[in-house]
Amino acid sequence: MPSLRYALRSVFQDSLRLRQQERLLILCDSPMLELATQFFKVAETFSRYTSLHVLKGLPHANSEPHRSIVQLMQIQDVVLLVTSRSLSHTKARRNASKRGVRIISMPGISEEILCRTSNGHYKQIVHKSRKLADILTIGRAAKLTSPSGTDLSFSIARQPGHADTGMVHEPGLFSNLPAGEGCIGPVHGSAEGKIVVDGSFPGVGKIINPVEMRVKNGYVVRITGDSEAEQIRAQLKPFGRAARNIAEVGIGTNPNARFTGCTLEDEKVLGTVHVGLGNSLSFDGKVDVPCHLDAVLFKPTLIIDDRIIIENGEIQV
Repeated sequence: MPSLRYALRSVFQDSLRLRQQERLLILCDSPMLELATQFFKVAETFSRYTSLHVLKGLPHANSEPHRSIVQLMQIQDVVLLVTSRSLSHTKARRNASKRGVRIISMPGISEEILCRTSNGHYKQIVHKSRKLADILTIGRAAKLTSPSGTDLSFSIARQPGHADTGMVHEPGLFSNLPAGEGCIGPVHGSAEGKIVVDGSFPGVGKIINPVEMRVKNGYVVRITGDSEAEQIRAQLKPFGRAARNIAEVGIGTNPNARFTGCTLEDEKVLGTVHVGLGNSLSFDGKVDVPCHLDAVLFKPTLIIDDRIIIENGEIQV
């Protein structure tokens, strides 16, 4: 496994191609300060204008930072989000991206995950993610099933696919690290059937007892199961019906990612599918809620317009 310093350098050298004259802002919160400091030390060897800012607290994933932070983000060339809770689906992130800021988000990343997945070998991830994004873009009707009982139909007609490649070289680009997925936002209100979550879920970790979600008119209308189901219902409740919107379907493409219970990495595992609930603005949708939670499914089969894209967890394209 590469050393931490090698992995950190790979982020700046390979993923960002950070230049000496560029302004870099590293945002973190207290739980991630130690790792963020390591990022800062290495970043100083790439950019003369590197700063580290510690956020006072993030009450929940995708809570909006203070307006002073929003303004600070918008005057950077590059922003690294090294936070315990995701800021990926915030207005602050989207608005900074619109202004041309290159952004990488790594919510909850550990040194182990970083070293395992940031190794400079991105060609396969880039190729597979872009190919899947193209297939999703031209697709119209999709059906997702799994051995655990998932049976979900949805439309993707005229929706753009997205590739999360880890390559953030052009103004306005955004990616997770670890990277590796092709994803799309289903047509709002089109999803019907059921999702059986048997992989992991944010705030819950690894799912021991599968959770069943019944879906009608694009929203989860019922969640059943054991303690995991209770935890998921509790997370969604403060945000109302909008948090139950079927916002995203993504396909993992990273052969170095492993199933650890950390959603950031789990959703990138090669051949998994994740279904995102809540905010869909990042996927050209219309639901704006400060909540986006990805349910990871094992051994999925995904069929688009009668073409098998994934079969029992094996990508066929």
